Amino acid sequence: MGDEDAEFERLYGAWLPRTPSDVSQLFRDYPGTWWIAGGWALEAFTGVSRHHEDIDPSVLREELPLLRRHLADRLDAWSAFSGALRSLRPDDRPDAPADDILPDGCGQLWTRRGAAHPWEYDILLSQGTNSEWVYKRDARVRMPLADALWERDGVRYLQPEIQLLYKAKGQRPKDDADFVATLPFLDDRRRAWLRDSLSTTIPGHDWLASVAR
Repeated sequence: MGDEDAEFERLYGAWLPRTPSDVSQLFRDYPGTWWIAGGWALEAFTGVSRHHEDIDPSVLREELPLLRRHLADRLDAWSAFSGALRSLRPDDRPDAPADDILPDGCGQLWTRRGAAHPWEYDILLSQGTNSEWVYKRDARVRMPLADALWERDGVRYLQPEIQLLYKAKGQRPKDDADFVATLPFLDDRRRAWLRDSLSTTIPGHDWLASVAR
């Protein structure tokens, strides 16, 4: 563990290693829409192993009340935004829309069994509807939700070109590594979508030259 990771754990607590199979178990009988994003989605698509700090299940932001009812008596949920955590108690306006119950700009929930337990899932709240995926940073970029997801062994994942678009904004060393590992597996259609989406949202991005080859 690096110094930065150690300091993060000291401040916020440890994370329990979880896998896509664990996520599938958590969301069994969930009445809404869910999928896995992040590094696990890229690894599932490419077969290229990578280090995982956590796992990123995703649900539709508009379905937050469904998620809260599903998590009740299973995991405590905390809103996570700008380094601040706030408990989202199951009895606090359980049917409230996300914009009414979460801090402004909050798009994720951390979950754990209790204060004495490690964190388990970093659940991302995605824009869009059950028929359309919408890029949270630029609503001009969108896609039918059925096309934005793919499935293996009963687990749905975010398409790799979409995940790379998310990673392009931060472009940390691990994001560059994911881009290099994933690009050879993208066909012409996926490359064209990523190229067009990067050109729309981050003109002049370093990855564009490689995507266009």
